[in-house]
Amino acid sequence: MRTPISHPWDVSPRRAGAIQRELAGRVERETPARFQPAVVAGLDAAFPTGGKECVAAAVAWSVRERRVLEERVVRRPLTFPYVPGLLSFREAPAVLAALAELETPADALLCDGHGLAHPRRFGLACHLGVLTGIPAVGCAKSVLVGEPGQVADSRGSQGPLEHRGERIGTVLRTRDRVRPVFVSIGHRVDLESAVGLVLACAIGFRLPEPIRRADRLVSEAREL
Repeated sequence: MRTPISHPWDVSPRRAGAIQRELAGRVERETPARFQPAVVAGLDAAFPTGGKECVAAAVAWSVRERRVLEERVVRRPLTFPYVPGLLSFREAPAVLAALAELETPADALLCDGHGLAHPRRFGLACHLGVLTGIPAVGCAKSVLVGEPGQVADSRGSQGPLEHRGERIGTVLRTRDRVRPVFVSIGHRVDLESAVGLVLACAIGFRLPEPIRRADRLVSEAREL
């Protein structure tokens, strides 16, 4: 694993955009040799009513055994305003805290959000991957930027997600005749491997299981 890096979070939106542009240059778009993650951490975040905190969940999931190994939920105060394109500055501090709570080391991160499929090519999956040094994949439920290609109805069908002439992700059908998800590179993984990991973890629902479990945890915590 690479040495983690850090940066301040309590910054202005202008500075946050500059940090994104700087760190975007550190995103690695190739998969490490022998990339066969045994444990995937599913990550998600939500904002309870009131807008004062972020709730984040991390779920350690065994790819081979297809089961949850560990779950953690944390709450952190919000220090950054809502600014389109800078959502990771609101989510990432809590998500990183939840990830740090896991006692089971993760070989890869699956984020409920985008990676390169972002206006500055630096969505949440990129941010988390670059800061931790762990291979990361973005798997989102909707498009942020780009034009999605058409995909067939069967599981595993794929189409391009393109923006300004660049392939930024893949439209992926994880279940027959169910709405697709949008997969993009986060860090230290190529797009083909990212799609393969999402499919390996999508075992019965639209969302890959680690993200689905994390999504459920933050939804429950948000209501408390």
